[in-house]
Amino acid sequence: MPSLRTALLQSSGRPGAVAENLKALDEAAARAADAGARLLVAPELFLTGYAIGDAVPELAEPAEGPGAKAIAEIAVRHGLAVLYGYPERDGERIFNASQLIGADGARLANYRKTHLFGCFEQEWFTPGEQTVVQAELDGIRIGLLICYDVEFPENVRAHALAGTDLLLVPTAQMHPFQFVAESVVPVRAFESQMYVAYVNRTGPEGEFEFVGLSCLAGPDGVVRTRAGRGEELVIGEVDPEFLAASRAANPYLADRRPGLYGSLA
Repeated sequence: MPSLRTALLQSSGRPGAVAENLKALDEAAARAADAGARLLVAPELFLTGYAIGDAVPELAEPAEGPGAKAIAEIAVRHGLAVLYGYPERDGERIFNASQLIGADGARLANYRKTHLFGCFEQEWFTPGEQTVVQAELDGIRIGLLICYDVEFPENVRAHALAGTDLLLVPTAQMHPFQFVAESVVPVRAFESQMYVAYVNRTGPEGEFEFVGLSCLAGPDGVVRTRAGRGEELVIGEVDPEFLAASRAANPYLADRRPGLYGSLA
């Protein structure tokens, strides 16, 4: 099975300006496709911006809304799948969500962030209730989490047990928590034997300062590609043959003793 070339778009776009963010995503998709990528991953709430305050209700849209349709056109135009973050409206509730759209424009998966971080998110969003959301892309099982979710090892282990090969984590990681991007994410990839694509915003935005450092970490805990602190598009390979060999050599999942862990829940 061939590798899945994956592009990570480290960018904050322009908060509150959906049309401009779609243009930035379109331009990134063109560059990613030219580099042979089959998947482009954008950060948390990329469609609208993160620090949008009381504009959240106004900018939130259904999973099948106009943003999804515009991104489907981008995916088809450039022939690659796109994962993006956005505020999802479902009736009176709003979720911090991410959606994966295939190269044919089909909606493949939609995930709602289960662990909300800080006062801003807890004020505006409802926590999701489904831990494991997956889709198939080029024979690779894709899983979705968002930012703070990956800092809970239980979430990543649930994906490992469900067979996730590549975990996509759009994020809005802020100062002073850069150690998550630098250290926690590669460890998560190693301890649960999967690839993890952690894709961050960058620079100042409202009261936040995002640290960049997006990365694609492999099941050996080694970072395949890493962005710096500014706007950047980086590309890495998700190699299913290497993943299979790593899982065969690493006994973590086989050596688990679930009967001992019941008290943790």
